[in-house]
Amino acid sequence: MPSHREDELELEQGLLSGVSRKEQLPERPLLYSRRPLLYIMLLISFLGLSWVFLRTDARQPLTPTLNVPRNVQLDWAQYSPYFPAGTYSSPPSGCKVDQIQRHGARYPTKGASTAIRQALAKIQSVDEYTDSRLNFLRSFKYQLGTDDLVPFGAAQSFDSGVEVFERYSHLTNGRNIPFVRSSDSERVVVSAQNWTNGFSFASNHRFNPPVAVIISEAANDTLDDSMCPGAGDSDEQTSAWLGTFAPPITSRLNAAASGANLTDKDTFSLISLCPFETVFLEKGSPFCSIFAEDQISFPGFEYAGDLDKYYGTGYGQELGRVQGVGYVNELIARLTNSPVRDNTQTNRTLDSNPATFPLNRSIYADFSHDNQMIAIYAALGLFNSTALNPTQPDPAHIWRVSDLVPFSARMVVERLDCGKQGSNVRIFVNDALQPLEFCGGDPRVGICTLKAFVESQSYSRNDGEGDFEKCFLDS
Repeated sequence: MPSHREDELELEQGLLSGVSRKEQLPERPLLYSRRPLLYIMLLISFLGLSWVFLRTDARQPLTPTLNVPRNVQLDWAQYSPYFPAGTYSSPPSGCKVDQIQRHGARYPTKGASTAIRQALAKIQSVDEYTDSRLNFLRSFKYQLGTDDLVPFGAAQSFDSGVEVFERYSHLTNGRNIPFVRSSDSERVVVSAQNWTNGFSFASNHRFNPPVAVIISEAANDTLDDSMCPGAGDSDEQTSAWLGTFAPPITSRLNAAASGANLTDKDTFSLISLCPFETVFLEKGSPFCSIFAEDQISFPGFEYAGDLDKYYGTGYGQELGRVQGVGYVNELIARLTNSPVRDNTQTNRTLDSNPATFPLNRSIYADFSHDNQMIAIYAALGLFNSTALNPTQPDPAHIWRVSDLVPFSARMVVERLDCGKQGSNVRIFVNDALQPLEFCGGDPRVGICTLKAFVESQSYSRNDGEGDFEKCFLDS
């Protein structure tokens, strides 16, 4: 757990985790709810300024390293900590730039926490363990909260704000600071605040962007995935995979803890304690050692996350990508300096007001959920590949949620204004440059013209081509 001195450093640098610092939260401008949140996205668009690549390496990241091999962490699916999936490169000489990004590690949601406690009660009820890796359970006390950021996640968001300032400080001045929005779930708002604190800190507090708009999830909200009640879920596919990979692990645990009578769902919950405890303790959890040697548990856990997102709000869900349409139309408005044209999830009151949806900023930052980020990827046409098989994973599949939406994931959309060549677009997801074949991009440089990019987004520009209306049909 973080030390007292680490807590003091968090206070000095303005970190908010929601764990012990809720009293520092400013009064919210809009009503918020406490519904479970999964992740956060931050959009940053840089418009109309000359490019100079700036980066300082004097400051070490605040986010601690975890005493767990990176390849293991990358098998934690959406609970993986952020790692760059590529190497960010500066735009071609003479161009200008726009960008996008996301949030940090949290406790389990309320539902996941209930399932974890039930599994723990079973495995801790037995009289004897025949596997020494389980002996710590005799005195183990469950300490995790629910829903809030952990300090590790707060640091991730702070570091993200620092990185954006270091990378794009030349786009900021006293009249042009980042415009930041957030969906109104508490940990999303807190992540946005940590990001702005990091940006301010990196600028020596010269530039102090506020969280300007907090969008209620009870109304139209392009940063939340709750506006399609007719959409299905991924239960069929994830259940099929759980029944494929988990039985031998469950059998091993039940043999080592006779009388526990664990189910495959219990096994899944116990595996999840490895990432959740690790980001809480900021060191490897003893639960990791239970599953580290069988070569099945963590890869199986990762693929369960891949299936969950693919068939939840991704390409495998008929009404998945339509949930990202409103956001894509907001992105097009920012890239083209034109009013938002949308009849889906956008909040027209906010988007029609220059005070709450300006078009004259260099940096825009939006904080959202992982499920919503997946829908936006799908609406844009990113990561489109062969459908995932629920029982036979393809080792070469590219849809890996640890690369797409880990804790503190970032999507970056850049507008490059290249003189006589006109405006172009690049997209990075966690620093991995996207090929953009869907708009005629050259995979080697990942650039297509702004005109071609806008034209490629016909699904969004046409309000989901009838799919949005299906969200509200009676089943």
